[in-house]
Amino acid sequence: MKIIQIVSVSLALAICAACAPEPQETSSENATENAQAAFMQNLRALCGRAFAGKMVSSDEADADMADADMVMHVRECSDDEVRIPFYVGDDRSRTWVITETGGGLRLKHDHRHEDGSEDKVTWYGGDTADMGTATRQTFPVDQESIDLFKKEGLDQSVTNVWAVEVTDSMFAYELTRENRNFRVEFDTAKQVDTPLAPWGSEDDAGDE
Repeated sequence: MKIIQIVSVSLALAICAACAPEPQETSSENATENAQAAFMQNLRALCGRAFAGKMVSSDEADADMADADMVMHVRECSDDEVRIPFYVGDDRSRTWVITETGGGLRLKHDHRHEDGSEDKVTWYGGDTADMGTATRQTFPVDQESIDLFKKEGLDQSVTNVWAVEVTDSMFAYELTRENRNFRVEFDTAKQVDTPLAPWGSEDDAGDE
């Protein structure tokens, strides 16, 4: 009787093992989507809030910004886009625009004049070329931006690589290329008052 019971149990275990689903491997595409989705989730967690920051790099090209007051505002969040105005002193000309494209993430720079018109050098940036992580994404310059830079005599910018970081306590924006390193960091543990609207936004006129 005991032998029959043992055989029955062994047979049942063998059947269960055969029926058990095999572990699913995570494809690089899924890993990319997961990392980038987590990154956007971390970014959207800051939506509606503004934070003070400072330049932490020491490139001589940015000496005039070293002591400037800096604020970033995660101002607009939609299903596939986050807009982040970046203020340097009273200059409200810059907005970082991060978009989910379906094939990755895209960073563009919306530059405006005080009257709201677009700067001649605007909407430049690039798309992610790898999976990145939930806290850091990099954006190599795209061809459209290279063409714009060359047109405007900014050949030094054709190898730009931008990066955005979002951690539990910090947001960072970074630009690197040969002989160039610019990085600003914002303390997301310390919220500041909501700034005025960026130049060119629909409600900018109402802030004056």
